[in-house]
Amino acid sequence: MSSLRRLPPVRSLAAVCALGASALLLTACGSSGTDRADVAAAAPTSPGATSATATSASPSPSASLSEDQTERKDLINATKVTWQKAADAAVQEVPDSQLVGLELKPTPADVTATPGTAGPSTPNPAPSPGAPEWEAKVATEDGTVHRVEIDAVNGKVFRSQAEQDQSADDKQEIVNRLNDATQAPEQVVKAATDKVEGTVTGLELGQDDNDQVMWSVDVVNNDTWVLTSVEVDAASGEVLREQVDRD
Repeated sequence: MSSLRRLPPVRSLAAVCALGASALLLTACGSSGTDRADVAAAAPTSPGATSATATSASPSPSASLSEDQTERKDLINATKVTWQKAADAAVQEVPDSQLVGLELKPTPADVTATPGTAGPSTPNPAPSPGAPEWEAKVATEDGTVHRVEIDAVNGKVFRSQAEQDQSADDKQEIVNRLNDATQAPEQVVKAATDKVEGTVTGLELGQDDNDQVMWSVDVVNNDTWVLTSVEVDAASGEVLREQVDRD
């Protein structure tokens, strides 16, 4: 808009030049040309414009990841032991047991505060706080649940203990679920990962509001680090629903 406002004086000065006032025209034209040159030279050096362009052109790759997504990324990248190997280690730790739950998580800072029952492989040292571990839950024939913690880097069990607050009804409920769950964990994980591609970070046997026994399988996408919980019928192996956690 400023250049448009400057056009009328320039045309007026040309008319004066045609009438013979050449000295006045030269002075005015030189001044006007200098003003335009100054404006043109100053425009690209505006600090605000340069800063805005640089910021929008090179955003930080990690800026779009949430805190939960960053934690999943770090845990998975540091984990060397698959869910299958962790599940096998847990079942071997507790004789005559079956898997009912598994979760990849950071090792808590107070991991040595409540040591578990000694077993064939429990004397192994715990991972350092924040390092990845698998927390597995396995149940014996009478429904007693044991929590088994496995180092997610070397695959060694470092703590194992039975749940202390289970009632008789709690144990019977576990027994009933296991009886109804004719699909093995490997089968439901395959059904889930056929539906949602990624790394398995969790597995839990439970039931919905209609008392339908099902497995919930947590799968993390290795590009976006978004977690999807896939619910699979524990008897038929049919995928029932998916729930995406975008946090």
